[in-house]
Amino acid sequence: MAATRLFHISDLHFGREDAVAVAWFADRVRAERPDAVIVTGDLTMRARSREFEAATEWLLALDVPVSIEPGNHDLPYFNPIARMTSPYGRFRKLERALERPLDLPGIWLVPLRTTTRAQWRFNWSWGVVRRRAIAEAVERLRACPPDHLAIVACHHPLIGSEVTAAHGETLRGQKALEAITAAGADAVLSGHVHQPFDSRFETAAGSVRLIGAGTLSERQRDAPPSFNELRVEQGGLDVMVRTMA
Repeated sequence: MAATRLFHISDLHFGREDAVAVAWFADRVRAERPDAVIVTGDLTMRARSREFEAATEWLLALDVPVSIEPGNHDLPYFNPIARMTSPYGRFRKLERALERPLDLPGIWLVPLRTTTRAQWRFNWSWGVVRRRAIAEAVERLRACPPDHLAIVACHHPLIGSEVTAAHGETLRGQKALEAITAAGADAVLSGHVHQPFDSRFETAAGSVRLIGAGTLSERQRDAPPSFNELRVEQGGLDVMVRTMA
């Protein structure tokens, strides 16, 4: 059986997207036809309607299965009423892809929401994992077929590291990581920090792999535009960072 391939992207920030980088990624999808594209948040810069329209047109043109986790930049920024009453309403044409679980050969993809419309902290860009989100992810993980790798997708890294520590603590992130690992998660995909990483973390329930994607936006930090290619074959997971030359 051929390997199952996922392309993992994050932080496109339409409105501040890197036009060359998003075109390069779309060319790679058309040429290589991955089994799915996983987007771990921040499709837009300020959640404006025109930014969502541009992101929607671009994603639909990829013509492969897509699963999207919302990022903090995807909640209304200038309209507090919309943020409270319909925080994810601008995903209209992408609603079927929003937090879409995927069952692919050898892969069981489970969404975990880390964004929130409000929180008791000054910086609302930081992550929060609600108890309901943990419970839903655990339920889906327990349904994972025994011959599949269980991969969780979220926007914010659940725990701090050398790469992620400067971007704020994700509330209940540690609890979420322990719960999903106990439920069988093999890896967690995230974004937010605009830098790729791949490491293992030991929890009381066992070891889990933490994989972060870089950015395809102009808002680069210490890394050029990139995406992750994930290959699952015979129960193994290989990850390669694909960097735009």
